[in-house]
Amino acid sequence: MQNKDKMMMSIVQEDGSIDEVEVVIAFEFKDTKREYVVYTKNERDENGNITVYVSRVDRSGGTPQLYGVDDEQEWSRVKDVLREISKKD
Repeated sequence: MQNKDKMMMSIVQEDGSIDEVEVVIAFEFKDTKREYVVYTKNERDENGNITVYVSRVDRSGGTPQLYGVDDEQEWSRVKDVLREISKKD
């Protein structure tokens, strides 16, 4: 596999701390106009798998805000995208 340039982003936590994370992919559902970002802090779980996080992006304010995906139907659609992405690797 070729080395790709990593896309990084900074996430400001509620306590003011900043996490530098690597963006895995960002995508939008055309029908709902909702944007999502999948990112990692390159942490590994007990099985050695890299942990990834998914957030919905809200650009309605001056600075993009990240929110969890708490709607079951919305989460199901996001998981479908993640499954398709994993098949390509």
